[in-house]
Amino acid sequence: MARLNYVELPVRDVPALKQFYAQAFGWSFTDFGPDYAGTTSGDVDLGLNGDTDQWTAQLLPVIEVDDLEAALDQVVAAGGTVTLPIFEFPGGRRFHFKDPHGHELGVWTQTRE
Repeated sequence: MARLNYVELPVRDVPALKQFYAQAFGWSFTDFGPDYAGTTSGDVDLGLNGDTDQWTAQLLPVIEVDDLEAALDQVVAAGGTVTLPIFEFPGGRRFHFKDPHGHELGVWTQTRE
């Protein structure tokens, strides 16, 4: 079965976004030339594309974490802006934020019973 394994964001400043995601979530990136970097975890990876000729429309990637409140604090400390505060939905809780380049992402955790 096909599954999502990569999300690519168009970015104006690859080094700045690498720093943001490293600080907010502890991710490390591999550089693939001067205008591209990506995580290489083998799970669902994130690419940062600085080549404006290849930019696409934005989508909403969603990141799963164990501690939603800690993730919210880390995102804000790294320079992110909360666009939708923590809310509940069947099966979990989530918030949305924009990174320093304006990409909106979600962060969620499963409801523990």
